[in-house]
Amino acid sequence: MQNVLITGGSRGIGAAAVRLFAARGDRVRFLYARSEEASAALARETGAEAVRCDVADEQAVARAFAGFDTDVLVNNAGVAHYGLVSQIRPDEWRRLFAVDVDGVFYCVRAALPAMLQKQAGAIVNTASMWGQVGASCEAAYSAAKGAVIAFTKALAKELGPSGIRVNAVAPGVIMTDMCAGLGSEALDSLREQTPLERLGTPEEVAHAIAYLADAPFVTGQVLGVSGGFVI
Repeated sequence: MQNVLITGGSRGIGAAAVRLFAARGDRVRFLYARSEEASAALARETGAEAVRCDVADEQAVARAFAGFDTDVLVNNAGVAHYGLVSQIRPDEWRRLFAVDVDGVFYCVRAALPAMLQKQAGAIVNTASMWGQVGASCEAAYSAAKGAVIAFTKALAKELGPSGIRVNAVAPGVIMTDMCAGLGSEALDSLREQTPLERLGTPEEVAHAIAYLADAPFVTGQVLGVSGGFVI
């Protein structure tokens, strides 16, 4: 049994990861920002511990990690923005980076003391295929996820000698709340561009996360879970 901490765990990919790690017998603590009812229901369903925390708040992150000797950290919390770069407001840009990039940094820093003491651990960051290749009208999101990918690779080199592995998943179009604003035509177009000719599920990404959490000789890698959208 491992101590697994998952951010953004109340829904979508995060909730699927909570269910998967809890089902295999791990002790799971998950963080959520606003979805209190969904988080409480998920905690009752899985036996995981739900903690309210805005990962963009460094002090809140420190409190959320207190008393939990993290073996596996899954940095999944994230927000997105769709629109022309000329139209995104500076406060929207800063908030996106505060959650998607600063939040990863704060959580890694909070988890590291326990991992360094044990000279073991695994960190899995949720990036995006758009962080690999960029997406029109998602420049801010692409830039933030690109930063997560670069951070993942650099951190793998830094922490490898301490027995800590760092990897990332790069999901493609996954049927989560982030797709809720897309119309059927847009989803059909994305499906047609995917070689497997379908969109992904949160559970499929969760299984990729679990693989990277367990793979003892894999570090610094970005595992695409995009149905071949990005090859």
